[in-house]
Amino acid sequence: MCLTIISSVKAHGGEQRVYSHPSSATGTEMVFSAFIPDHPAGQKLPVVWYLSGLTCTHANVTEKGEYRAACAQLGLIFIAPDTSPRGEGVPDDPEGAYDFGLGAGFYLDATQKPFAKNYQMRRYLETELPELIAKHLPVDLDRQAMMGHSMGGHGALTIALRNPGRFASVSAFAPIVAALACPWGQKALTGYLGEGQGAWLAYDACALIEAGARLPDLLVDQGTADPFLETQLKTHLLVEACDAAKQKATIRMQDGYDHSYYFISTFMDEHLRWHHRHLNS
Repeated sequence: MCLTIISSVKAHGGEQRVYSHPSSATGTEMVFSAFIPDHPAGQKLPVVWYLSGLTCTHANVTEKGEYRAACAQLGLIFIAPDTSPRGEGVPDDPEGAYDFGLGAGFYLDATQKPFAKNYQMRRYLETELPELIAKHLPVDLDRQAMMGHSMGGHGALTIALRNPGRFASVSAFAPIVAALACPWGQKALTGYLGEGQGAWLAYDACALIEAGARLPDLLVDQGTADPFLETQLKTHLLVEACDAAKQKATIRMQDGYDHSYYFISTFMDEHLRWHHRHLNS
């Protein structure tokens, strides 16, 4: 399987690239962005995965995330995949809503028709894309970190919890922490996985922690002015789950910040430096 470079521009001494490739997991063409800092020939670098939220593509964080200066200084490759399969014939929300279908893959493997054919984002991110990147980019898969925003925070937490030992550190901005307990999650899990909630548990961070899954370390920032905090994100449930399980975590409520990239970009540098310390400890 080959990568096609859609664009490549110099930034902070490195290269900001956008790639496309055919995916066997989703049966579609997939797109992701990768910032590769300047580095000596032959050197492999640690990688930070960033998963985006509802309605987003790779482009949102690539254009607004303000991560390149820190990644260039710290020697971190930054990978931003898409949030769902796309293309002709890929099913969408029947009513065209933003919280299901295109742009809202929830980082799971769907089992319900018509979504099961293409919506295999868990397999894509846990297996296919890492293997592809390892073949074509100078990444050290023994040094990986995971982060995400909103639906992508849900993805980062659940992927890392299901794959113990893979990620040195995990962080999130305003994550969905309990998909079983919020309208976004309930709609997505029902539509992609069916009514049986047993299959849902693998995609709920709090449920995974309560069942015994653990992270090496966790950093979460959540804005107090986020309009989704009370109804969808429910950060207090993650605090309670981590406290009960004695899961190491720093969960910070940031006064006055909302759900936007103004919030994310404010704390992006700090998150990347935190990941860098874990990746090199």
